[in-house]
Amino acid sequence: MKTLYLECNMGAAGDMLMAALWEICPDREGFLTKMNSLGLVGVQIAAEDAEKCGIRGTHMRVTVHGEDEVSQDVDTARMEMHSYEEAPEDGRHHHEAEGGHHHHHDAEEGHHHHHHASMEDITQLIQTMPLSDKVKTDAQAVYTIIAEAESQVHGTPVSQIHFHEVGTLDAVADVVGVCLLMDMIGADHVIVSPVHVGCGFVRCIHGILPVPAPATALILNGIPTYGGKVQGELCTPTGAALLKHFANAFGDRPMMACHAIGYGMGQKDFERANCVRAFLGDSQGAREEIVKLECNLDDMTGEAVAFACEQLFANGARDVYTQSIGMKKSRPGILLSVICMPEMADKLAQIMMKHTTTLGIRRQDMSRYVLERTMEEKQTLYGTMHIKKASGMGISREKIEYEDLAAAARSHDLSLDEVRHFVENED
Repeated sequence: MKTLYLECNMGAAGDMLMAALWEICPDREGFLTKMNSLGLVGVQIAAEDAEKCGIRGTHMRVTVHGEDEVSQDVDTARMEMHSYEEAPEDGRHHHEAEGGHHHHHDAEEGHHHHHHASMEDITQLIQTMPLSDKVKTDAQAVYTIIAEAESQVHGTPVSQIHFHEVGTLDAVADVVGVCLLMDMIGADHVIVSPVHVGCGFVRCIHGILPVPAPATALILNGIPTYGGKVQGELCTPTGAALLKHFANAFGDRPMMACHAIGYGMGQKDFERANCVRAFLGDSQGAREEIVKLECNLDDMTGEAVAFACEQLFANGARDVYTQSIGMKKSRPGILLSVICMPEMADKLAQIMMKHTTTLGIRRQDMSRYVLERTMEEKQTLYGTMHIKKASGMGISREKIEYEDLAAAARSHDLSLDEVRHFVENED
């Protein structure tokens, strides 16, 4: 299985992810040529050698009309001494990018140039680019994650969200660049380390905010993160949204034979190397963390148990099943088991309590081997058939969706086997 592991123990911003992925991209020059011909007015993207703590890597330099990104965190020691409403000494205001990009602009220029990118504007911009439908869909999904987080933070409908720096062309370039690279690399499984978010405070258009910024914190809900002593914003909303969209799992690097390693360098200098590492290689099998919830029931009707199972499935359980058991005093009973992702366990335990008569639920944290699963459509004489495909660990198999087979069998008065045989052998 072609596995990509992203090591984000010094955070993640869009440009750092793009640089790390570019180093393992099979066609580096082709990527840069493509990015510089997308029609992003004034935007230029160049890969430059960079060094952090003696380690060589790449910094992806994104300029807009020749202007470089300039980052600025807030010095916590000065917070009590200065009013940040005042302009810096050079007479300019600092407008920090919510997507991880930071620029110097005159206050008036910043106001007119950066505050009017709506979700609709960004959608139209992405759709006009000469990119595959998959890359466009991925880029749109990443921006949707950011917009929904900003919507909750500010209490504003998504349709009325006007991005600040995150809507500018350089941030769009970061998002589209990462989506294009992920498509070019074509990993079957993407695993991301726990994300280091930094600490301290960060300046944004609204004022001084704690790290991680509220939108970043919201996007990272359900994702393993940690802080530390590094002062600064290590993970931005854009970086968080890209990780959330592309990651199949979060955790430690699996056993894998690497054939490419990429280093994407950030702009800031810390006592630790400010970089994202990308490991591309083959793993024998992907593992993901899961939780099993169980309880014993001896005083519920079959109808009530069935209803509880329905509710558990409807609320995100990966699997729900029952087994007949013998309980105390020789009473026949039912063992109710629920398989779910760790972030869903508390919610599903509450639903088990609500819809069953149990007084206690056992929880087991475990991992499972999984095959990479995809769904494809096939047009046949009997209509559209959805083909479920699974691969990994030296195994490859596919299966036609039962409901599609059953619908065709009913409407044409055929057996399931007759329809299956025809679909499998139809050219």
